[in-house]
Amino acid sequence: MKDYQEMFSLKGERALITGGTTGLGHAMARCFVSAGAEVVLVGLEDEETGRRVCEELGPQAHYRRFDIVATERTGDFVREVVETLGPVTILVNNAGVHCKKPIEETTDADFRKVIDVHVMGAFALSRAVIPYMKAQGKGNIIFQASMTAFIGQPYVIAYSCAKSGYLGMVRTLATEVSEYGIRVNGIAPGWIETPMLHQALNGDPERKNKILGRTPMARFGKSEDIGWAGVYLASPAASFVNGIVLPVDGGALIGF
Repeated sequence: MKDYQEMFSLKGERALITGGTTGLGHAMARCFVSAGAEVVLVGLEDEETGRRVCEELGPQAHYRRFDIVATERTGDFVREVVETLGPVTILVNNAGVHCKKPIEETTDADFRKVIDVHVMGAFALSRAVIPYMKAQGKGNIIFQASMTAFIGQPYVIAYSCAKSGYLGMVRTLATEVSEYGIRVNGIAPGWIETPMLHQALNGDPERKNKILGRTPMARFGKSEDIGWAGVYLASPAASFVNGIVLPVDGGALIGF
């Protein structure tokens, strides 16, 4: 029997993390590096900014500037990463954008932008990475979903549709590729202390108290809570975990 350190180790793994320079993606990268993984952060920041972020994480971190909406170039992008850095064994589909508007104010462009980043971007990356994972006989794909995929919230129809799409992707891919040693899971964060949360609250104490009142643990989560959940799902400790979306929300889903 392996000891707990070995079971939760990501040593020898290489994770491609979209949106990995900020917010939950950056927290995921920090936790993955701490667990022994090499990480490739994907973002839209310039090369100098990406380099600085990687320097903070250490020599196990690399940055690649790429717009995941450019799905016609995703295959070439993944090929370049594999050829220059080595096989990708973990894909974290984390990158996202938000749109908070009433439906009658949500334009076609607003809706498409959210769907393109979340759904099309994650679809194209998964499609590009899976052949390499099949060849390796192992792999992990993690989708960063949301509690909005499970509960109704006003003014976020595009975001809710996109995150709900992740539930279908997780379930479909888990049944399609598990025979090749590839596991597919998701994480559904609740209210986590991030810049996006502060933007959503907009300094409104009443809204903050309402959210906390619906969260049994009565606090916001930390970004590392999501990062360590990702480490677990990608680790040998979760070797029989496949096709789930793990809520990390302080019990918020049962509080609504």
